[in-house]
Amino acid sequence: MANPELVQALEYILNRCDERDIEVIAGAVVRRRRELAMFGGKSSIPNPGNMAKEMSSQINLDGAMDGLRKQIRDYAVRIIKQEAPELSEDQIEMLTRNWIPGERNSKKNRSSEGSTLPRNVLASMIDQFVSFSQGQMEAEEDQALRSEMGPWPDKYWKSFPQVIRLLITDYLKGEIKESDFNTRIGLALNMQ
Repeated sequence: MANPELVQALEYILNRCDERDIEVIAGAVVRRRRELAMFGGKSSIPNPGNMAKEMSSQINLDGAMDGLRKQIRDYAVRIIKQEAPELSEDQIEMLTRNWIPGERNSKKNRSSEGSTLPRNVLASMIDQFVSFSQGQMEAEEDQALRSEMGPWPDKYWKSFPQVIRLLITDYLKGEIKESDFNTRIGLALNMQ
């Protein structure tokens, strides 16, 4: 027994599509193939809109945590200077670095360690970035991401690990085929 949704989609494609509709469908098929390749054939692929909201809240949370960490650090420095004025700036710096939770995992250090984003979020971001870069992203999706995150392509690019950036660059320049790109991205994501 045939899937009724598939029969309905095929009937629409074969009997009612004009040239513009065919282009939209072809783009959707390419995107779906890329998603399936990146997610290893899983049938439930994360919703890009939800991923954007999740990432935006994560970015905002990181910024809030960094601000709170700085306030705590400044407070600790002030107390140390009041209670132990004989300590040098280097000694105070060493004390606060050891005492304040998460100080070593600040945003500056995290960027050198690589991505801390979940694999599925990173895969969705790659798909969105590539679709946008190739001019295949729907205007509504781009606008939704911009209203949620501002200049999202720049933020995405900065959050990608170096290996992901290199693969995307090679793919967009046409130096590797889509199937090779999907395979290599899958491998890179598995190493995250």
